[in-house]
Amino acid sequence: MWPFICQFIEKLFRETIEPAVRGANNHLSTFSFTKIDIGHQPLRINGVKVYTENVDKRQIILDLQISFVGNSEIDLEIKRYFCRAGVKSIQIHGTMRVILEPLIGDMPLIGALSLFFLRKPLLEINWTGLTNLLDVPGLNGLSDTIILDIISNYLVLPNRITVPLVSEVQIAQLRFPIPKGVLRIHFIEAQDLEGKDTYLKGIVKGKSDPYGIIRVGNQIFQSKVIKENLNPKWNEVYEALVYEHPGQELEIELFDEDPDKDDFLGSLMIDLIEVEKERLLDEWFTLDEVSKGKLHLKLEWLTLMPTAENLDKVLTSIRADKDQANDGLSSALLILYLDSARNLPVSYILMDTLLS
Repeated sequence: MWPFICQFIEKLFRETIEPAVRGANNHLSTFSFTKIDIGHQPLRINGVKVYTENVDKRQIILDLQISFVGNSEIDLEIKRYFCRAGVKSIQIHGTMRVILEPLIGDMPLIGALSLFFLRKPLLEINWTGLTNLLDVPGLNGLSDTIILDIISNYLVLPNRITVPLVSEVQIAQLRFPIPKGVLRIHFIEAQDLEGKDTYLKGIVKGKSDPYGIIRVGNQIFQSKVIKENLNPKWNEVYEALVYEHPGQELEIELFDEDPDKDDFLGSLMIDLIEVEKERLLDEWFTLDEVSKGKLHLKLEWLTLMPTAENLDKVLTSIRADKDQANDGLSSALLILYLDSARNLPVSYILMDTLLS
């Protein structure tokens, strides 16, 4: 299948990614791919997990442990600035979810195929001419790390690639599904963290300046920094949309803020199935990958209701907690699907800019 997968990837680059890049910035309006060769080394699937519980009967959910190390050749140019750059090789490793839905009673039995990563994959790209690319106006504030993050997040939920296999499938509902729920994260406090700051050339151990990074899919939150404290109290609240379960997890990493490179203080990963089952978890969690430290979290699973029957009750409860979040707690979710536009006025701004 690999040659045909490569054909699909080339089509994706030219028909989806190239127009998206051109529309992202006026300076990129002449961006184009001049060569797309993904290489002959196929993607490897190292493991497959099939879900049999909590799954709709009209769908099949697979998690694929994928690994791709390819000598790819992807060349691009921005004609306006006579800039050329490219990619010599790509590595990507992670868990890709594949959803086959809806299942139908006629061939090919599957209405559509959806692909996405549950969390940010490990991505490495060997660039050529990256310095030229980063000299382009509008891109000079970027770095290779930021570019990798942008690409990775494009592949992560809620972003998804959806391929219809029959004409009558409702593609919009598959590409933009209603979230399964909302996770309210009370990021409260930590205890007994490692002291990373040192004095007198490391002889004297000091304290740390801890902060947390919280991830659910490509939704990322960062807490405030608590200066010189091994038992910090943040008392912050975040809300994240959950699109897929089973499979999605809450990821938390703690760091000590430093002028050069921030030190790692521990991590935590929580399966959201457990949170949904309990509805409310208020616990101390032992941090992983470090010798000591624990984190106090309160996690609430909020179910989306199609009507406003309980809105007054919800508003009353969040008013009681109004001081817990900087921008307030949510009482409802507005989902807006922008379908199309017609008869738009012609804009001459870009044309004037080019002619001048």
